[in-house]
Amino acid sequence: MKGTCTSTASAATTDTNTDSQKAILQMKMKIKRQNKVVQKLDWQWMILFLIVVTLSFSTRYYKISEPEHVCWDETHFGKMGSWYINNTFFFDVHPPLGKMLIGLSGVLSGYDGSFPFNKPSDPYTSNAQYLGMRLCCATLGAFLPIFCFGTVWKLTESLNASFLAAMLVIFDTGTLTLSQYILLDPYLMFFIMASTFSIVAFRSVCHSPFTIVWWLWLISTGTFLACAISVKFVGLFVVLLVGLFTISDLWTLLADLSISMRCLLKHFLSRALALIVLPLCLYLVFFAIHFKVLYKSGSGDGSFSSAFQSQLEGNKLYNAYMPESVAYGSQVTLKNARIAGAYLHSHSHLYPEGMVKQQQVTTYGHKDDNNLWLLKRFDINPTDNDTLEYVKHGDFVRLEHVTTGRNLHSHREPAPITRRHQQVSCYGFNGTGDANDIWKIQLIDGRPGDEIRPVKSQLRLVHVQTGCYLYSHSKQLPKWGWEQLEVACEPKPRDNNNLWNIEEVQDQRLPLKSIQVYAPGFFEKVYESHAVMLQGNAGLKPKEGEFTSKPWQWPTDYKGQPFSGGDYRIYLLGNPIIFWGNLVVLATFLIIYLIYSFALNRGCKISKDIEGDIRTFNGCWWFLLAWALHYLPFWTMGRVLYFHHYFPAFLYNCMLSGVMLDYIITRLYQHLPASMSTSVFHVLWGTLLSGIVYSFYLFHPLAYGMHGPQATNTTSSYHRQHWLNSWDF
Repeated sequence: MKGTCTSTASAATTDTNTDSQKAILQMKMKIKRQNKVVQKLDWQWMILFLIVVTLSFSTRYYKISEPEHVCWDETHFGKMGSWYINNTFFFDVHPPLGKMLIGLSGVLSGYDGSFPFNKPSDPYTSNAQYLGMRLCCATLGAFLPIFCFGTVWKLTESLNASFLAAMLVIFDTGTLTLSQYILLDPYLMFFIMASTFSIVAFRSVCHSPFTIVWWLWLISTGTFLACAISVKFVGLFVVLLVGLFTISDLWTLLADLSISMRCLLKHFLSRALALIVLPLCLYLVFFAIHFKVLYKSGSGDGSFSSAFQSQLEGNKLYNAYMPESVAYGSQVTLKNARIAGAYLHSHSHLYPEGMVKQQQVTTYGHKDDNNLWLLKRFDINPTDNDTLEYVKHGDFVRLEHVTTGRNLHSHREPAPITRRHQQVSCYGFNGTGDANDIWKIQLIDGRPGDEIRPVKSQLRLVHVQTGCYLYSHSKQLPKWGWEQLEVACEPKPRDNNNLWNIEEVQDQRLPLKSIQVYAPGFFEKVYESHAVMLQGNAGLKPKEGEFTSKPWQWPTDYKGQPFSGGDYRIYLLGNPIIFWGNLVVLATFLIIYLIYSFALNRGCKISKDIEGDIRTFNGCWWFLLAWALHYLPFWTMGRVLYFHHYFPAFLYNCMLSGVMLDYIITRLYQHLPASMSTSVFHVLWGTLLSGIVYSFYLFHPLAYGMHGPQATNTTSSYHRQHWLNSWDF
């Protein structure tokens, strides 16, 4: 009996060992198959990635030197790059990083900053060396499809979706056009897409917090965010997107009860350090470099305060000695003390019909002899024998325009634009006018006997006869006023727009003092620069003949933007098949998601891969949010807008389309009979990709150059591409 039991036990043990060996063998076979799939996927990923890189760089570099003349905004940003090379200060409505990088690319490619970039269509001369600056922009533009490929891959792990998203960007003629010229857009879109890819890559390693890779992606995100907003203020939109990503992550961590409060605090502080403190520090560093490089006086000085100008070499105020006070008989310039205020100015032209036809008074942002005014007593004209008498708080004065000999004047007639205010003009002859020429000086916080201090003192000029205050703002006069800023007389005493300071004093009789004591510190300069930029941005209005557009026209590709005219025409227009397809896919996503959510809530079994569906839809929602953040705010803006403002949003729409089209085709493949599913799958993908390529073939001349008659002409080679009457190529 004992032997029998032993034999039975041995047999059972043998069977168990055999089963274990079979299980182990099956496991090894499964792992081997999985490794083969992974290896195959790795090879497929690498091949498709190399195709994306090759197509992206080849399309961006092709014909990069053509046309050999200045195109569209190259006249602005090429000129600004030259100013950085020449250390010449200028004013622009955008932060400095993009222009600094344009200047740096010029220096590295041998450009000496001597080409004037006067106007579009000016031919590039041998000293222009423009190619290096265009190549830098094209290189950054070539990275956009690569970032799209990587972002979609990190979010969805779908190779087909990643490849399709990259193809949509590569073969869009609008993105291609923006990438080939000396503009800020390639820099802006590069940093926006780099920020997006970095935050998505950071989320993909969240399971390994505080590791080197984790910190690397987090710091990369903060760095690229700083760069994006340092190129244009619209970089703030990607900052908001990353902020929402971060809030979502922290909310998920907060719900994880296995994480201690101390660890949660570490997560919060690390993100605050990398995504708030680091970008802010880098942003200030870029401005410090900007101020350090641009130390010479230039055309943009007049937009800044007198104290700011005193630090620019070549400016009249640099290392200047100026009278400490102002006397009767002094010639002075008056500058509106608001941020980006201009100089009180007049010229020999009169106000037009419909107004009192006296000499125009405006404010003008540049140094000019027409900015000079002679300070006189209210009752007599100055002579050479007058004793020296300083102008004080509460004095009654007249201001004579030095060039024309007429006095600053106001009366109860409406101002040209702000009709509720009084008109200000120049009136009289050789300094003689009437009682409406008399003004009272009010120093801010002044006391009787206080003297006016140039640069430092802020004052108001009160019209004695009517009690109104000399006032200027950012509203431009029409062409009859040379598009200078309106000056009026307003009744409100407390308004920053009626504050003035005396900037320059010309009077040989007065003792001099250095004005360097009024020089602003670094943070004061940063604050003033931002106030000037924001006001300049808000004041951008369309000029006559300029090709502007409205936000509703952008997603529909309704209207393009001429980049180059003449015999070599470049026209910024998105590939219409891609643009219109993106809109259709966006609407389709919302419909499918609505149906899917409804069916799921009703308990219907719609998919075997619920987890994959959720990952796909989450990715689409993030892309939709990014598209909305980069597009919808433009509907609220009052400034002039152009078609190129839409392209950051367009990139996100392309990624959404890639993900959604892959989802639709894959689900269709899964639900078709096995006998036809593979064929249908390949036909659909082949048709989709070939359609994208063919549409690029149709419209590529818009990006690479058109010759001959306009497309509206039936004999034109491009007449068949003229699908909409609003396209002007």
